[in-house]
Amino acid sequence: MKPLVSVCIPAYNSAEYITETIQSILKQSYSNLELIVVDDCSEDDTCAVVEAIPDKRIRLYRNERNLGMSGNWNRCLELCTGEYIKLICADDLLASNALEREVEALIAHPQAVLAESDTRLVDLNGKGKGFYKRYGKHGLVDGRTISRKGFFVKDYFGAPQANTFRRDTALEVGGFDPAYIYILDYDFFVSVANRGMVYIIHEPLNYFRVRRDSNTGAVMGKDPNKTRKYVDEHRHLLEKNKEQLKLSDFEIAVSVCIRKLRCFAAAVYLKLLVHR
Repeated sequence: MKPLVSVCIPAYNSAEYITETIQSILKQSYSNLELIVVDDCSEDDTCAVVEAIPDKRIRLYRNERNLGMSGNWNRCLELCTGEYIKLICADDLLASNALEREVEALIAHPQAVLAESDTRLVDLNGKGKGFYKRYGKHGLVDGRTISRKGFFVKDYFGAPQANTFRRDTALEVGGFDPAYIYILDYDFFVSVANRGMVYIIHEPLNYFRVRRDSNTGAVMGKDPNKTRKYVDEHRHLLEKNKEQLKLSDFEIAVSVCIRKLRCFAAAVYLKLLVHR
């Protein structure tokens, strides 16, 4: 039998979109999976929506108190029993063969700690808004190479749903660092990638909803205070990896400037091309 894969959805007030997200997971060509939904004290009908979907692979949990993003994401990891894990936000989507392609890559390449694919950007109506490409090469690439170069170009790991990773590596990393509010996924995937090879698939096997009203939209220029905090977290991430990735003080300063420019560019993109 193929190894079990744990797909996690950390949910909070996600009733509007979570059904579509869940259906994209249940329709995967790779069927040996468990779907773990952890509701972080939602104030809407998220739990009722999930309970109405009849599939024994779904395991719904409700937190007794609100744990916040890092706490809820770590709770997801704690509940996983699969050999491989994919975490997906409650409004994003997977192509039907996403798990099959990424898990096959991890099975075929034991030295890979992470497999990832390109992302198709869509709006709330599913209309295409572009693509988010991973690191330029295809196949196995040293994870530290991707982490380091990403600091000067873009976050090659992108949104969580683009990545499938080994559970034992996630445990070694220690999960998501609560010191971060906005880039906890970036920090986590850098930490995972630094422990081995990354297998890159240049096909858009996942979908990320771009929204002005999302957390991402807020930090990308809509809220100056959140943008400032976002950049500060990026600087902290650089300092955290300074020795391992051999980053100089000058390179850190350059990376911070690039991050500010990318925030500005993302804000313009959201304003011009995304209506909500």
